[in-house]
Amino acid sequence: MTQNVPRYEIANAAEIASPTVLVHTDRVEHNLRRMIELVGGDPARLRPHVKTHKLAPIVAMKLAHGIRKFKVSTIAEAEMTAQAGGPDILLAHQPSGPGIARLIALMQAYPKVRWSTLVDDAGNLAALGQAAQAAGLTLPLYVDLNVGMNRTGIAPGEAAAALYAQLCRTPGVAAGGLHAYDGHLRDPDDAVLEAQVRETFAPVWALRERLLAQGLPVPRLIASGTPTFAIMARTPGIEVEVGAGTTALWDFGQEEVSPSHRMRNAAVLMARVISKPTSDRICLDLGHKAVGSEMTHPRVRLFGLEDAQAVVHSEEHLVLQTPRAGQYRVGDVVYGLPRHVCPTMALHSEVWAVRDGRADERWPVTARARRLTI
Repeated sequence: MTQNVPRYEIANAAEIASPTVLVHTDRVEHNLRRMIELVGGDPARLRPHVKTHKLAPIVAMKLAHGIRKFKVSTIAEAEMTAQAGGPDILLAHQPSGPGIARLIALMQAYPKVRWSTLVDDAGNLAALGQAAQAAGLTLPLYVDLNVGMNRTGIAPGEAAAALYAQLCRTPGVAAGGLHAYDGHLRDPDDAVLEAQVRETFAPVWALRERLLAQGLPVPRLIASGTPTFAIMARTPGIEVEVGAGTTALWDFGQEEVSPSHRMRNAAVLMARVISKPTSDRICLDLGHKAVGSEMTHPRVRLFGLEDAQAVVHSEEHLVLQTPRAGQYRVGDVVYGLPRHVCPTMALHSEVWAVRDGRADERWPVTARARRLTI
């Protein structure tokens, strides 16, 4: 039984091995247009994260829409984006240890790219400056601010101001500006979310004014995640480059948080029934190694099986209890949406691009690797 989901099913499912991810290119195009619309029509306001998709073809699609700035988490993502033609790449993950030398090597390998990265530690600032200076390079740095995520960064106060002043004095680096990620702000009510943004970023704007009053350059402000990017783009009197990573592919978890974004689910999981262990259970080939599993169930929203209960989820198996089990045969195709698409994409070495209802091209998920050539 193949579900009656014509918006997501593909005509050549019998030819496609499962489990896999189907990337519907027309929906990616819609999402990119919608991203630009939500920032007032100017793609220069966007610095979308590539960690969601990790795909060179989607970098190319973004470039075709006039998006020229990119955000990455790993050296491999950075190299993939440079290979795909990205001209302005921020490594939004403070490099340390061997990561510093790898970033310098990337800058040398792709000298036409405008490279930059983050810093929140005085000792690491010195190490970055020494490495860049030894290579004859100047590395733009953003002071990473902790605005409540409590993951990385430094609080926007006295210590942040001191670090920024030190950055401006350090040979080998240049002041890029300030960076703040607000991934903890996720209210589906836009009015509530906007109030949270105002409160959360008031210290950031105050820090910016303080630095400018001291005569220090603050060329750019990079802020926001997917839930807040449209709000941040409307910040009165302050121009902010905004990030929006999940928007390219979307998932049902993000839809619950950001319904007003009106994105379309472009990444669809395709799985098969591989066993029927009891009269009220079916087993799919959709284990931990095929769908992001760091969150609670449902980790995937399966069309036609929305009320099924996950009873076993292991490396290669997803066992569902459902009164509809009798309607399915071994080999039947099942489609669904991941709750969290970012780790789901990292589990697949390749995905299928879908056009006109057919999976017609394999796309290697290049940047799921930890290392490409550097």
